[in-house]
Amino acid sequence: MTVTGPCNAPDVVDVVALGESMVTFLPTRPGRLADVPSFDRGIGGAESNVACVLAAAGHSARWVSRVGTDGFGDHLTEAIGGYGVDVSAVRRDSERPTGVYFRTAGDRATDAHEVAYYRAGSAASAMAVENVDMGAVRAGRVLHLSGITAALSEGCLQLVRELTSLCRGRQLVSFDVNYRPGLWRDADSAGVLLELARDADIVFVGEDEAEEAWGVTGGPAAIRELLPEPGTVVVKQGARGATASVRLRAVVPPGAARVGAGGTPSAPGRATHPRPTATPVTFVPALNVTPVAAVGAGDAFAAGFLSGALRELPVRDRLRHGHLMAAATLTAPGDLAPPPHRAHADRLAALDDKTWGTLRLGPGWTSQTEHRAEEEVRTP
Repeated sequence: MTVTGPCNAPDVVDVVALGESMVTFLPTRPGRLADVPSFDRGIGGAESNVACVLAAAGHSARWVSRVGTDGFGDHLTEAIGGYGVDVSAVRRDSERPTGVYFRTAGDRATDAHEVAYYRAGSAASAMAVENVDMGAVRAGRVLHLSGITAALSEGCLQLVRELTSLCRGRQLVSFDVNYRPGLWRDADSAGVLLELARDADIVFVGEDEAEEAWGVTGGPAAIRELLPEPGTVVVKQGARGATASVRLRAVVPPGAARVGAGGTPSAPGRATHPRPTATPVTFVPALNVTPVAAVGAGDAFAAGFLSGALRELPVRDRLRHGHLMAAATLTAPGDLAPPPHRAHADRLAALDDKTWGTLRLGPGWTSQTEHRAEEEVRTP
């Protein structure tokens, strides 16, 4: 589908992702942060990770944020733009710095690692409705947000609330809960995240974080009961896989009337979600991978699922593309990794259930030739 924007407005893209990205420093050798003598520089941020993976997978994507006028801000915009992401709506802040963080590599058995964030008072934490290019934000078929942005400041929370408010003509909103208790301090994080998730169209949430944030212990069915409003709820279940409950409908371009209860366009003003009904549920097991680091895998999963949704693939294949994108990140050291070529991913996503279950993926698998990739599909 070709989608164009109105005259004198920002070009409409497949996905707009709004949120903070930071410069990441990864140790050059194993050990505690106190003992590591040097670090390699990278980039990381939940929303920009999604945009980068989608752009690398052939979709048009825009990242909207604020960075400092420092060299780290230059690096972020250049690196994210290097993935093919539109960074023209990123604003520079001369009074606040770009956020950075340091982390060690995770232990493969326990995922134990150290992380040190330096993001308080960052340029991105000053995002607000009045200083963000809202035209650029709304010029996307899908808007991707996360709970991290809502936790950064009161201005950021009001911005996310504005973008998730149910109004006529709103684009499809994708929301990754991304519960980070340390960011919220005194705020009612559970209530805020539940409010935002209920106003979204596509929700990504981990089974573990749903229990931690909302006390839900009954798995995907209980989480769906808590979130009846969104058209799609995707529950990530770690190494077991992921479950999606989806009321199927096409991804609509910005400006199209949202569908209200009964399947008719909603009246001007506040729009409504479709009336909750019995929803088909699909579970897809995760792939067997040889992990290098777990950071960024959830973002890559969301990007893969959104890619499938934009292409209107069956729900099973949306989940499989999510697992494939996550596998690419899991088998690389940083927050981002080259995804498999679309034809390669499509072929793997189309495998029968038995063959999918025998797939084994290790570091470098996304750069393999088609012949080598065929050898990966085997019975152990």
